Amino acid sequence: MTQPIERERYSRGDFLSDTLETDDELVAFIPRSSQEAYDVDSSRALAENRGTWTTSISSLRRLYENNTGLLLITLSQLFGSCMNVSVKLLNGLDPPVPPFELVAIRMMFTYIFSIAYMYHQKVPHTFLGPPGVRMLLVVRGVSGFFGLFGMYYSLQYLSLSDAVVLTFLIPTVTAISGYFLLNEGFSRGQAMAGFFSLLGVVLIARPTFLFGDHAVNLPPSTTSPVGDLRSIAAPAERGTASQRLGAVGVSLLGVLGATGAVTTLRAIGTRAHTLHSLTYFSSYSILVSVLGMLVFRMKFIIPAQWQWGLLFLVVGLCGYAAQICLVLGLQRETASRGMLAMYTQIIFSTILERLIFHVYPSYLSILGAAIILSSAMYVALTKKPPQRQMKTPMDDIETQTEEEPPMSSDDVSGKSKESSGPHSKI
Repeated sequence: MTQPIERERYSRGDFLSDTLETDDELVAFIPRSSQEAYDVDSSRALAENRGTWTTSISSLRRLYENNTGLLLITLSQLFGSCMNVSVKLLNGLDPPVPPFELVAIRMMFTYIFSIAYMYHQKVPHTFLGPPGVRMLLVVRGVSGFFGLFGMYYSLQYLSLSDAVVLTFLIPTVTAISGYFLLNEGFSRGQAMAGFFSLLGVVLIARPTFLFGDHAVNLPPSTTSPVGDLRSIAAPAERGTASQRLGAVGVSLLGVLGATGAVTTLRAIGTRAHTLHSLTYFSSYSILVSVLGMLVFRMKFIIPAQWQWGLLFLVVGLCGYAAQICLVLGLQRETASRGMLAMYTQIIFSTILERLIFHVYPSYLSILGAAIILSSAMYVALTKKPPQRQMKTPMDDIETQTEEEPPMSSDDVSGKSKESSGPHSKI
């Protein structure tokens, strides 16, 4: 008798949740019209949940697509920072690897990969490049070598963050060279940015005639018989104050070399494939490095530890990955946003320096870095984009005529810096 009475009471609208043990029983007791309403409400709630998830996924996908270039450029800076850390670790081996040897072996990866890709894609004039720009490609290759050598040499005596920050002088120096060589505009504000950049360099270099004779005099690092990578971590700074000043001078020479590479790439424009500039850069870097070792009678270091081969593999692969990511990122991103992403290298370098070398930059270095970064950002953000040029159709090349963001010395290695002009798609 209880169950019919409960059904009757429920049909009159009385809620009998106290006599129903499960949701299935509740649904079974619901009249047909009420059950249909229940099903409609459930379907509507499920559809709303699915719609919310679909909207969220679509928003995330749209966010990723809108910022793909930014993420690729940021990833390239992470690869570049890992490469620089590996170079500094190689300087801590006993005996340390000379910068010329570092450049030569590092660029062998770039040359092999670039030639293999162009041969596979049947890019015209794979080895020598287009006839009309071969001399410009030679200048680009030689000047690019000095840009890379300046970074590798300075890492012997400067901290990782200081060496990286000095490369951000390139935008200011490039603006000056563009004014004299390419008849580009150069404002008074850019001139002031250049002056303040030099002030930042002085704070990082800390010459003895201004700051007194505070020699670093850190002992060279030694390797542990255990042989883990942390045991070969070189000091953040080493040598005397004069050696540090000399490293800053070589780094500034690298800035000039990188500026020459950028200026030459602007002159080349879209007349050569991006990888043509990479092959010239890598081949002439190898040639000049070998000649430098012969002239200065440097001994070629043969690897005697497993860390040597591992670090060189990281240098080669990370360097090439950084170039490719920057190429692809600059094709998808505007100049100003790309520039902001490229400044993340100083963040990665500072973090890696703290984790691996256990050091904090000095207050003067932090102040100098802030001045240089602010000046470089001002130059990059206030520079007017060049007028659009006619595109030259080439095999496997898609060009853009956007302004190029500032580059670090290794970025000049060919990472699609069709400079402030076009960028070729690989």
